[in-house]
Amino acid sequence: MRWNNTIKVLALSLAATTALSAPSFAQTALRVFAPQDAAQDLNTNAFTKEIEDKFGIDLSFETTTYDGGAAMEKRQITLASGDYPEAFLLIGWLDVLSQAELLKYADYGVVLPLNDLIDQHAPNIKAAFEKVPAFKALATAPDGNIYGLPQWNDCYHCSYAAKLWLNSDWLDKLGLEMPKTTEEMKAVLTAFKTQDPNGNGRADEIPLSADKSDYIVPYFMNAFIYDPRSSDAAPMMLALNGDKLQFQAMQDGWRQGLAYISDLYKEGLVDSGAFTQNRDALSALGNSAEGTIVGAATLMHPAIMVENGQPDGRDKNYDPVPPLTGPGGVSYTSYNLPSRPGASFVITNKANEEQQIAAIKMLDYLFTDEGRLNGYYGFEGENWAKPDAGDVALDASNPPIFKALPDPNNGQPTNRAWGALVQFFQDNEWRGGQVQPEDIYEPSGYERRLFQATKLYEPHVPTDQVFPYWNVWVDASQADELAQLQTNINNYVQQANAEFITGQRDINDDAAWEGYVNDLKNLGVDRYVEIYQASYDASAK
Repeated sequence: MRWNNTIKVLALSLAATTALSAPSFAQTALRVFAPQDAAQDLNTNAFTKEIEDKFGIDLSFETTTYDGGAAMEKRQITLASGDYPEAFLLIGWLDVLSQAELLKYADYGVVLPLNDLIDQHAPNIKAAFEKVPAFKALATAPDGNIYGLPQWNDCYHCSYAAKLWLNSDWLDKLGLEMPKTTEEMKAVLTAFKTQDPNGNGRADEIPLSADKSDYIVPYFMNAFIYDPRSSDAAPMMLALNGDKLQFQAMQDGWRQGLAYISDLYKEGLVDSGAFTQNRDALSALGNSAEGTIVGAATLMHPAIMVENGQPDGRDKNYDPVPPLTGPGGVSYTSYNLPSRPGASFVITNKANEEQQIAAIKMLDYLFTDEGRLNGYYGFEGENWAKPDAGDVALDASNPPIFKALPDPNNGQPTNRAWGALVQFFQDNEWRGGQVQPEDIYEPSGYERRLFQATKLYEPHVPTDQVFPYWNVWVDASQADELAQLQTNINNYVQQANAEFITGQRDINDDAAWEGYVNDLKNLGVDRYVEIYQASYDASAK
């Protein structure tokens, strides 16, 4: 067919140019569900225009927000309504179709297997599978079908997200050293509270804060027992004990960790909003016009709280505290595969053959250097450039591949790129090949700052306890049951742990702890572990 032949010709020219003239044949209409941030309009976005011109597609987006809960709810409602688009393009750290959901919708015939489409029309995806077999394994269901593609994002600092960033300027002013143990941390936070480190004569310092997306518990819990969680994007509380799974949040070490954090709270060292405020509220504290008031926060990276490039330089004052050592000698850190299991891209049964081919070719372009760079940053010469002689890559073991250019619009929205929507194959070589200045405290050197910080955490992962849940597919018949169990159990743990820490429950009361454990059992924690254990055993065969 003439249409198919034209598409094949276009596919052969992917690497040749970023500015093809609009194709002469009729465009293929394709509806896509996707999140967009406040600065974007995907329907008028410059990269959308590039995709449309390059592949002869007329894209129309049904959008949701970058609020994870709202994004998931709208995505679920859209699928349940029966009036859903031909493709879904999601963000791994925001909202994905879980493995269980993917199998369920595949069983219903809602999402289509992609194997043949990839084999026939997606050479760049095939090359990525060959380069990183773990990516293909993550995408492949137990029956051998690929029902959707996850985003493979080798984000080194994301793998070890349960970090603590502490104001080293305050440490210097008070003559203190970076804490190494839980007791030293308490002493530092106490000094932040009582010795006026910001020098304004007021007791307005918040020694330690957090937000409800970046949990306060895991960093400290890892000084008592392994807590695999890092944020609301990675809520798993199962760990390996030999070849058996155990639920960490009901072990004795967990109780000890809660008792320690509760003691910090009782002493007024923990922000009362740490369990309820969102990231915007935390950012308001970190960027307060009154000056620096936050001493430390548990965050994947400090810019969540303090914007880079502050006039008073406060953004340069937060440094990573390596994992603390607890009273029993434990010093762990959380690990999670930065690539979320499930699917960030699916094609639904609403798509006809032409739409299926158009959709997979669009996705395949995101696996090219050109597609990744234009889609994530903008366009060459304006938003990114090829490296110059002497440029240094983020990972010195990698050759430099590209560098982001200073924002030509001084932070004003440009609607030039899709951003995180295109992170489908950012492997170690590509991410490590990003040019970064060697001054880690310059805003343009932020990735190097995070890279170096993460080196302090990586050695503390208890590899024998890490449950690789991302490679464990649960049978579709158990999908709804598992999802309900996991939601109820995780929500209960979050609520009850906050109550233990804030004193609404007494962590030192045996009856209160036993009641908590019994509540977990009544919520089905044993069944939850049983389902995952059976699936883990099956995956190991």
